[in-house]
This record gives sequence, C-alpha cells and structure tokens, in this order.
Amino acid sequence: MLKSIDPILTPDLLWLLASMGHGDDLVFVDANHPATRIAKTTSSQRLIQLPGMRMETAARAIMSVYPLDDFDPDPVRVMMPVDDPDRVPDVQRAVLAEIERAAGRTVAPGKLARPDFYRAAAAGFGVVQVGDSRGYGCFLIRKGVIG
Repeated sequence: MLKSIDPILTPDLLWLLASMGHGDDLVFVDANHPATRIAKTTSSQRLIQLPGMRMETAARAIMSVYPLDDFDPDPVRVMMPVDDPDRVPDVQRAVLAEIERAAGRTVAPGKLARPDFYRAAAAGFGVVQVGDSRGYGCFLIRKGVIG
C-alpha cells in the first residue's frame, strides 16, 4: 500500500499510466469491449483488468494521477451508440463527470463510430478494462503533461 494512492491503482495499472508519454491514448473500456484482442496491438501490448468495478469508480482513481492533455481539442473520445449516434449513454455521462472533476473544466468528447473507435484503440498505448457491463463505456483518454 502507498499513502495517498487509491488502492484501485494496482502496481500494473500504475506502471501503465506512468509509462505513457504526452499524447499517448489510454484505452479505457467496459466489459463488453474486445479488450484482449485490441490490447495485443497497442504500444505496450498490456491489458489491465479491473473486475467488478463501475466505470466511474475506476475513472475517479485513474484521473487522480493522470494528467489530461490540454493541447488536444479532443483529449477524450467516446464510441457513439450504433442505434442513435446523438444519444449519450449514462455510463459516458458518469465517466465524463469524473474526468471533468479531475481536469477542473468542461470536456466535450469527440465521438467515433464503432469501427473507427476500434482502429483508434488499436493504436493506443494500453487497455484498461473495467468489469462494468453497461454498453458504450468506451473511452480514449489522451495523456497530457505535468507543468
């Protein structure tokens, strides 16, 4: 255990977050995502699983140590629902609220169609898969710098 570090942040997860550089994308996904396949194509080829956890709980812990990119107009991108691209699923609202709380500002996410999200995720740094089964809990979160 470490002081002031959320226990959700396992050693493997901390390694992944600390190893990322400015501009790298964290692939942060729900239990429905093909995370094992996607993780094999990422830069780190790492899959960190957080079973039995809600997306917003994991996001709160990650964002406590993760700087959001301030230089990118879309530092957060989400997967659009196939049936209604304008709909914002509850899981996305909950995670975005945690990201905004940590960033101290409003974050309007970029939206990607499912195939585009999968392609962008495959080019990410690594994958964190949460055991939350709510659909469309799929995020790309770009790492910023500590200034």
